Amino acid sequence: MIWVGMVAAGILNFLSKFLSLNYFDASKMNPIVRQILAYVPSAIFPAIIFPAIFLSETGNLDLENNPKIYASIVAIIIGVLSKNIIATIISGLVSYWFIIFVI
Repeated sequence: MIWVGMVAAGILNFLSKFLSLNYFDASKMNPIVRQILAYVPSAIFPAIIFPAIFLSETGNLDLENNPKIYASIVAIIIGVLSKNIIATIISGLVSYWFIIFVI
């Protein structure tokens, strides 16, 4: 039964992406709708990242002594200053590792 659910979810996920990419004509869209939909990937990104930073393994909000928060602050600062994605990723990882292994 679990496999049936996994396969069904995979098929639905594939079809939603395939149909929207192949059969959806963006040139016929209203310019305002096209402009709003341009921000959808960046709007979904925080929904993926924030739980990984702020929630513990048990699903509780973890704000005290959380090294992920400090590392993400360092990464945000480096990202704003450098405007370089590689520098942002490396600074976030290095600061996280430094916090959990050294401090």
